[in-house]
Parts: sequence; structure tokens; C-alpha cells
Amino acid sequence: MCLQRHFLAFFFLLAFVPPLRAQDARKIIDQYVKASGGSKALSQLSSVVLEGAVAPEGESPSGSFTLDTRRPNRYYFELISGNTRRIEAYNGKSVWRELEPGRPATLEGPDAADIEATAQILNTRLLDLKSSRLTVTWMAHATVAERAADQLEVVTASGVKREMFFDSQTHLLLEESAPPGSAARAILYSGYRPESGIQFPHRLELRFDAAVYRIDVTRVTLNESVPEHIFDFPGNSQAKLPDLKALFSEIDKNQKVIDKLKENYAGSRVEEETEYGGDGSVKRHETSEYTFFYFHGDEVSTLMAKDGKPLSDAERKKEDERVRKHIEQIQAHAAKREAKEEKAHEERKEEKDDDDVDIEIFLRACQFTNPRRERFRGQDVLVFDFEGNPEFKPRKLVEKIVQKLAGVIWIDEKSLDVARLEAYFVSDAKIAGGLLINLQHGTGFVFEQAYLNNEVWLPTYEEAHVGARLLLVKGVRVTAVTRYSDYKRFQVESISKIAPPKPM
Repeated sequence: MCLQRHFLAFFFLLAFVPPLRAQDARKIIDQYVKASGGSKALSQLSSVVLEGAVAPEGESPSGSFTLDTRRPNRYYFELISGNTRRIEAYNGKSVWRELEPGRPATLEGPDAADIEATAQILNTRLLDLKSSRLTVTWMAHATVAERAADQLEVVTASGVKREMFFDSQTHLLLEESAPPGSAARAILYSGYRPESGIQFPHRLELRFDAAVYRIDVTRVTLNESVPEHIFDFPGNSQAKLPDLKALFSEIDKNQKVIDKLKENYAGSRVEEETEYGGDGSVKRHETSEYTFFYFHGDEVSTLMAKDGKPLSDAERKKEDERVRKHIEQIQAHAAKREAKEEKAHEERKEEKDDDDVDIEIFLRACQFTNPRRERFRGQDVLVFDFEGNPEFKPRKLVEKIVQKLAGVIWIDEKSLDVARLEAYFVSDAKIAGGLLINLQHGTGFVFEQAYLNNEVWLPTYEEAHVGARLLLVKGVRVTAVTRYSDYKRFQVESISKIAPPKPM
């Protein structure tokens, strides 16, 4: 199965207050780091555990609170008070939440991205913004709990935004919240006291939607071992991991069936690509609109508009010629593939294209954990985490790249297809030894599908956040989002005429 393809800022200025530059925002972060205990002490924190008592607003303490973090990106949050139960965690591969006892669920989309961002910010402690690919911007002077503060916007590589308010006198963090229009969630910090020379808040106020919870931190534990299972999806004895070798083999074998079913559909897709500068500003934003259909398992796309403007006659003629050549290449590749299928299996395996990222490579280059059965887009799916297998010895470039991935995958066992895949690079991935491209750690992508007409999974959404260095010189930071829509049944009457698919 081939997955190779499926991978403004503004300033709010107070009247008569001159805008602060990016370096001034970084200066505020530097002051925060120094006030918190200094970069040396903070960089030596491998894990932090906060425990405390919880009380809903206006009531006596009646619950418990726990926050565990462990480098590089582990996070566990637990708040239990009366009828409220909120547990959420990130194990570096997948995010899960439990709001009812014994009913955890894997998160995806904005909720998962929000928790991943929380894990990153808490573990990096804003020490190295560049390597963490965090962008900070000064927003405004503000007041928090009757204290003057500087409001900064912090943006992660995946585009998650946080508003952080730092005390103008003590330089410590007073509040962290999502920007307006996002999930109503905020944390207020106060009662700072040193723990081993590092300032920690001992009073928190958590706001989830309309609910407010006061937390008195009673215990702070630093640099003690926090086991991995704390962050993992809770075990489920009924969800046994199947024979992955057999399952992935069946998925590979079923690809021809899927490719044939896809040829019954055509659709539209919109691609948005945004390139950012080092300060987080938008350098380039492009939108492309396509129609497409499937042919021999490949997507054949025709560009219809660029940045909202339809193609001119000359551009359309050039695009039709490109599509014609693409179809010829697909036909030639299909003929070559059919010839190869007459040879022995081992010989075919050796002749696979080096840039083909099929599911079988994931089986060899990765290890899989935390199996669970859940619902996704109305279908029963098997979900499990994956990360690089340290025992695997990669030979090809694609194997080296896949081994550096970690994430979570949703598989429909009945349809034998991938419903969703989310992954990121845990370390830099170098192409040509880094001389050509160096994909930076944290570069990630999401691929989602929907089950149409009870017969086939078809793409609905792709998202990629890429940080790379080209030719050892140029640094690039790009976000690309693709949305698929308007699927219709069709039949291709004449491929040779490059005619667009006609709805049935």
C-alpha cells in the first residue's frame, strides 16, 4: 500500500503603545526562564510530578489532581472531583482521554493537537524555541489577577496557538489559555515557591468551559522515574493485538481490490500550502483546486484554479498535456508491474521501487503497542501505536525514514485498509546524508479517510507540517492541508482523450 503522497498572524496593539518586535518577545521568555530558576536548572529536569487537592469554585476540597510530565514529550493529567472525571495523556505516539470510568478513547484532530502542544510546552519549558520550533509573538499589555502582564502568543510547529501571560515584575507565568474561538480552557498560576531552586506554582485555577476548579498543590516531585505505562492507553484484555504479519499481508494483497473500487469514484480536492519565516510570519500562501479520478491505483488530478482564479486557456492546455503524460506513465508502470507479477515473490520484493512506502515496510521497521478497538467515522477499527524498531537494520532510504517515525494508526480489519494514520519524525531524517534534505524532528503528517457507500475507504483530509533544511543552507517551514470532497460515481469513457470523468 503506497502512502508516499498522502503526507495571520496579527498584532493587537494598545493605543499609543509602540509594537514590540520578535526579539522583545524572546526577551520576555528569557526573563521567565531566569526567574523560574535559570536555563541550567530547567534543562536538568527530566520529569515533574505535581499532586494536589481539588475544589470546585466556592466549595471545599473534594477531589484529587495529578500532573506528570517526562521528557521528551510525555504528559498525564488527572482531575477527579465529585462527578467530574477528566484523565488525558500523550505517550509520544497517541493521545487519549477518559471522561467515564473504564471508557478511554483515542483522540484525533484539534483535541489531540492541543494536548500534544501542552506536552511539548511543559517539557521544553520554553528553553530552546528554535529547536522546539516554537514561535513567540508579543501581543499586548494585559492585566491578570490585578497584576500587570505581557501577553505573548506561542505557536507550535503544528499551528496550535496558546496565549501566555507573564508577570511584568516577577516575569513568572500568570496564565495560559487558548485564543478566542478555541476550546474554552485556561489555567491561572499563583503561589510560586521554590522546589530544588526552581519556582513552581502551588495554586492553580483550571477553567474547562463553564466549570472552574481550584487546586492546591501539596507535593512536587522532580526527576524521579515515571514509568511509561502511566502515559499509555489503559490496557484492555479484550483487545488483543492480531497477527500483524498476517494482517498487513492481507492488506497488501487487498490493495488491488481497493484500487479497482476507487476507479468507480471521482472527486475534488483543495490544497493549501503556507510557508513561514523564522519569526512565524507568513511568507507564502497558495491555494490550488483540482478535480481527480483514480486509474490503476493512482490519483490522476487536473488543476482547475490557482488562488481562486480559473486557469487561462493556455494554462489549461499545458495542464491537459501534463495529465496526458501522467496517464501514459501510469499505464507504462502498470504494464511493468504486471510483468513483474509473473516472477517469484522474492524477486518481486527486491525490485520494489525504493520510494514506495507500503504497509509491509511499517511492519518490518516499526514495533506496535497498545492495541484497542474503537469506532472511527462510524466504523469499527483496530487502533494501535507504533514507533521505530531499534532492532531493525534498514537497508533502503525508505526503511531508514520509516524507522524514525512514531504515531498511531487506525485499521479497518474487515475492509483491510488504513482509515487514519498520524505520525511524526522523532529525530532528523537525512536524505543524501543531509546534503540534499534534512527533515527536522517534529515534522509530521495526518492522513484520514471515510468509508463511502459501504464499499471503500477514500481520502478526506491530509495535513503535513514540515521543517526542513535544503542543501545545508535554506531552512524551510511549510504547512500543507488537503481537503477532499464531492465524491461521485463515474466511468472513464476514453482515457486516451484525457477526458474528465463523467458522472453516472
